[in-house]
This record gives sequence, C-alpha cells and structure tokens, in this order.
Amino acid sequence: MTFRASAALTQDWEHFDLAIDGGVATVTLTRPEKLNALTFEVYADLRDLLAELPARDDVDVLVITGTGRGFCSGGDVHEIIGALLDMDTRGLLEFTRMTGAVLQRLREVPLPVVAGVNGIAAGAGAVIALGADLRVLSRSASFQLLFTRVGLSGADMGIAYLLPRLIGLARATELLLLGDRVDADTALAYGLATRVVDDDELPAAVNALARRFADGPTLAYGATKALLTREQDMSLQASVETEALVQALLMTSADHREFYEAFSEGRDPRWSGR
Repeated sequence: MTFRASAALTQDWEHFDLAIDGGVATVTLTRPEKLNALTFEVYADLRDLLAELPARDDVDVLVITGTGRGFCSGGDVHEIIGALLDMDTRGLLEFTRMTGAVLQRLREVPLPVVAGVNGIAAGAGAVIALGADLRVLSRSASFQLLFTRVGLSGADMGIAYLLPRLIGLARATELLLLGDRVDADTALAYGLATRVVDDDELPAAVNALARRFADGPTLAYGATKALLTREQDMSLQASVETEALVQALLMTSADHREFYEAFSEGRDPRWSGR
C-alpha cells in the first residue's frame, strides 16, 4: 500500500511515451526527427515522473530509451538554447535547477534504472543515460559530454559529481573538458557501459535486464541503490552503521523469510517486494 492524499498520479504524459508492463515502466523519448532532443517540457515531465514513481505500486524498475537512431542529442538548440538567451538570471536559474533535479531524482529514486542507449547520447542526453544505474548500449551508441563545446561549463546537472565516481577523476576530467565522442567499445572499457550488444539485440537485452529486476527482490534492490547513492558522502563509520541498520530491517522482511523457506523446500523464491 502506498499512501496518497489529495494529489492524484499523472495519467497522461504528453512529452514522452510511458508504458508499464509487469512492473517495468518504460520511458521512450519520441522526437526521432531531432534525435530525441530535449525541450523544456520533456525535462519537466522527466523531473515530475521521477518524483511520482515511488508512489506507484505497479512499477519496480524504470527503463529509459529513445526512438529512431538516437537516444537523446541533448537540449534542442532552438527550443531551449535559443530561448535561454532571452531569459533573465532568475529564469535561467530555474531552468538549471530543473535539469539538475532530473539527475538527482534518477540517482535517488528507490528503483533500479536501466538506460537502453540506442544511438547518440550527447550533452544532457548523456547525463540522463549516465544517471541510470545500468546502461546497455547498442554498437552504434556513443556518449559525448559536449557542454564546453557550446561555451558552457562541462559541469552541468550534477555530472561533475557523478562522473568521477563512475570512472575516476582523470577520465572524467578528460571527457568533461574536451567533450570528445566516446564510442560504445570505449564506453565499455571506461566503465560507462554495462554491456554492448548489436543494434538489433538492444530491445531484448534491455527487457531481459529489466525483467530480472522486476521479478526479483525489489525491496532489496531499492535499499541497495539508496545506500550506494548516500554512502558516497559518508565516513566509513557512518556507512557501517547505516548498513547495519538497513540490513537488520531487511532481515525482518517477507522476502528474506521467503528466501529461507524456498531454500529449505528446494524451490525458487516467490518474491513479493515486502
């Protein structure tokens, strides 16, 4: 049971497709003619969806992917960058805080997030993909953190916090300063990709990974992600104590008891996420 009050969950998302099937929520960016470039509205819908997902009982894992030959080429040059040139400082700050909220909520949502990167992921598109917990790339996929190439700081949306934690400070410095393209094989070698598959195998590979999460001990997955995110800024003492508290709590869960009963009976566990 999820507690709700007056505010209802959003039923229709206008600026991307959302499909929910067997615990798997799939966000598909749907501007293939522009390589799924982001608009103000897409950013806002992503921010708001990520805030709502923890209140849904029918979602155990989130998949983000794109249509066509690109995952996401970043902010639309005309609809965002052109418009930003006419904004005052307050409006610009509201925008940059909104974009940062997308990455923060990707990292903090208590669900596994899988990015199916089906082509170019550039700028903010790369940040969104890298904000996922796991990234499955097609062989035609690539990353490019090109903020400096448009005359802006390479540190945007929180990526200067996240990227060094993914691949180390030296590699992160290189990618954020130079903005060079990183192909799929290099992304795998750097640790930016979980797996690289042939283009036509991407949907099946992403679905298989998402199903593994949705059919597994979802309470344990959520707790693990939460601790991985929060312990980045903790001391060892605080981390050990936090893990002790969370582990003791999970030892009271129905899923943990179910594991023992299934093991004793020689069968597969029937996970409930409780």
